[in-house]
Amino acid sequence: MPPRIPPERIGAVVAAAARVFVRHGYRRAQVQDVADELGVAKGTVYGYAASKEALFAAAVRYGDGLEPLPGVGDLPLPTPPDGAVAALVAERLGAEVAQLAVVRATSSGDGAAVAVGDVVLDLYARLARHRVAIKIVDRCAAELPELGRVWFGDGRQAQVGILDSYLTGLERAGRIALPGPPALVARTIVEACALWAVHCHFDPAATLDGVGPAADAADAAVDDDAVAAMLAALFTRATRPTT
Repeated sequence: MPPRIPPERIGAVVAAAARVFVRHGYRRAQVQDVADELGVAKGTVYGYAASKEALFAAAVRYGDGLEPLPGVGDLPLPTPPDGAVAALVAERLGAEVAQLAVVRATSSGDGAAVAVGDVVLDLYARLARHRVAIKIVDRCAAELPELGRVWFGDGRQAQVGILDSYLTGLERAGRIALPGPPALVARTIVEACALWAVHCHFDPAATLDGVGPAADAADAAVDDDAVAAMLAALFTRATRPTT
């Protein structure tokens, strides 16, 4: 059946699906919720996506604008095979982790060539680029075991482990002085960047002059450049040797 609303509105459907999954999680989210978000009939949404699973996959894949939206001939988006979303997340995580400034520096044998502040700026930018998908996955991964294994293992643990090794090497070389155990500092860096680059943009308590959706208000209230610079300066000072 051809879609009953303009095909160019697929972007609005993806955005509405993303908001619904962030708000409700995976199990509680329903196609009707997406229809309500758009102000259309439930059947209209099925002209764009064949199922809740298809909406979830579309929100993760297209929500950040990193891939072109599907064309008219691709509608309705089919239900993805089992494991497809987890595979997509694993692929993106692998690509981003491989390109982290700290990984590129350490793989070349000169981790000290990248300053702590630059590592923080690079990590923040990569998290911000994927913020919609990260928020959806972080909200829903606990309900989807295969996705959870990818996200909580290859995602958070891998990033913390890489930073842990980098900080440990710098500390042993006498280039930095850590305020706590390397693993704890590494996790604090990752969590602080994730908080500001991702989660603060979806703060349901945020308002901006009392108008507009809370997520839009939070997004407008967070200046990524200013926050990233602040975090870079904060962690640079926190790890600077005192002598």
